[in-house]
Amino acid sequence: MSASKPSAKTSTRQPQPFSPQSLAKGSRLQGASLTHSVCPYCAVGCGLNIYSKRGEVIDVEGNPESPINEGTLCPKGANVFQLVHNPHRVKTVMYRAPYSDHWETKSLDWALDRIAERIKSAREKGFAAEDADGNRLNAVRNIGTLGGAVLDNEENYLIKKLFGAGLGVVSIENQARI
Repeated sequence: MSASKPSAKTSTRQPQPFSPQSLAKGSRLQGASLTHSVCPYCAVGCGLNIYSKRGEVIDVEGNPESPINEGTLCPKGANVFQLVHNPHRVKTVMYRAPYSDHWETKSLDWALDRIAERIKSAREKGFAAEDADGNRLNAVRNIGTLGGAVLDNEENYLIKKLFGAGLGVVSIENQARI
C-alpha cells in the first residue's frame, strides 16, 4: 500500500467586516483634473502632476513618467503644494516707487504696461542702427535676458526670438550654460 499525500486544502477566507462608510470611500484624486508641470525651484526641471477640483489645487506629486525625476521630488519640490495654499502668499502686484518707504497694490494691467514702457524706453536709449564705420548693427546693448534651465526648448526658442530678432537685444544667455 502506498501512502498518499494529503491534498492541499484550499482555504476560503471569510469576508472582512468593512463598514458601509469604508466601502464607499475612494481616492481623493478621483474626478480631479490632472495638469503636468515643472517644479519651479531649481534648474533640474523635475516633472510634477498637479491635481485640481473645481479650480482649486488639491494635490501636487512627482510625475512618475518624467525621465528627469521618475516621480521623486526633493524636499523643496515635495512642498510645491504649499506655494498655492500658503496664507502669506502675495497674490497681487506690489509696487514700491523709487525712494518710497511703502508698497502699493497695483493692477496686473498697470504692471504689464509699466514693464512694456520701461523696455521700450531702454531699447530706444540703447539702440544702435550702425557702428562707427557705418556697418549695420540694429543691436541693443543695454538690455540683457537670462533664460531659465527649467524652461523647455520651445520656450527658450521663443525668448531668443522675442529678444534677439524682435527687440535686437544682443546679450541673451541661459542659466543652463552658466
